[in-house]
Amino acid sequence: MDGKTITKSKEKAVEKFKEPDEYLVILLNDDYTTMDFVVMVLVDVFCKNLADANRIMLDVHKKGRGIVGQYPWDIAATKAEQVHALARENEFPLKCIVEPA
Repeated sequence: MDGKTITKSKEKAVEKFKEPDEYLVILLNDDYTTMDFVVMVLVDVFCKNLADANRIMLDVHKKGRGIVGQYPWDIAATKAEQVHALARENEFPLKCIVEPA
């Protein structure tokens, strides 16, 4: 066996594995959800520190939407569902969407 064969095998193995596609998780503004609730969601669901949570909440409030993070599909979808579940439990209409990054 020569070195070229081994190198080609390693290159083929590396080519087979692709990083998963990334998705943006975005909170949307509404007229009823309180700013405090949005900050709580950002801290509890997305593990944001208070300063980042406040910055994102202000983006949602002022711009109509705020990007919370970028994740593989499974994680993004799970976090969006957690947001919707918390919103329902607390009787807020907060919406969270997932878009390709």
